[in-house]
Amino acid sequence: MFDGKTRLKARALLLGERLDLKSLENVDAWGEGPLVIAAGSEGAAVLFRYGAVVLFGVSPVEEVSFLGHLKGLVRDPFAEMETEEAPLEISADGDRLEKGVVKLRTFDVPRLQIVADVLAKSVVLAHYESSTDATFDAIEPFAQSLRTRGAIKRADRELLETIGAMLLIEHRTVGMAQVGDKPEILWEKPELERLYSRLEDEYEVSERQAALGRKLEVISRTAETVLNLLQHHSGLRVEWYIVVLIVFEIGLTLFEMFFRHS
Repeated sequence: MFDGKTRLKARALLLGERLDLKSLENVDAWGEGPLVIAAGSEGAAVLFRYGAVVLFGVSPVEEVSFLGHLKGLVRDPFAEMETEEAPLEISADGDRLEKGVVKLRTFDVPRLQIVADVLAKSVVLAHYESSTDATFDAIEPFAQSLRTRGAIKRADRELLETIGAMLLIEHRTVGMAQVGDKPEILWEKPELERLYSRLEDEYEVSERQAALGRKLEVISRTAETVLNLLQHHSGLRVEWYIVVLIVFEIGLTLFEMFFRHS
């Protein structure tokens, strides 16, 4: 693999919500868990079912062609793709990170899977960090308005959509992407644990996941609180409607009684 090459560029892209990898079951794979296949003239691609692909040694022209072939496998493609790049070099001194360069003993499949796993998680986090930040910024003035004026104007449906969107992000980052989990290859290659830990620290995967989780919790809690207040106010309105109807019924009865006696 990559005969004679001592330097490579790794490029991660988040194509969409999901990649249908079942269609590639008969493809000649270089590795599995995650799936590694040939890409370009002498490059490789690591594919993840949660919509990410990481390319190694693939030129820009080859990338366009390869992504074109993958297009039919992408479910719910994103209009703008998150990307992440990392330079790789062969190093006789072992696997390590040095001034932003990932230095590897060899460009073998297990090491590329480790690098790809971290880069793929990084682009997933970047995508949902952006959408969560936008929601966080939108809900902050709303919560501030509620605190200062006690006004509740947002519709129930909008709040339910906000809660649903946050739960979906949590499901995709924790469930599908398994951001907090170590890659399966470490079960077979425990000697690569140190490389994975260094890469995870470099891209702050755990810290970013924790920060994202805290923001999701704040947004969901705020939305749920306001929704409960809306429901409470709605319940009060219903109670007032009932009171008005009762008063009207009593008034009508008294009116009828008055005319009967008169």
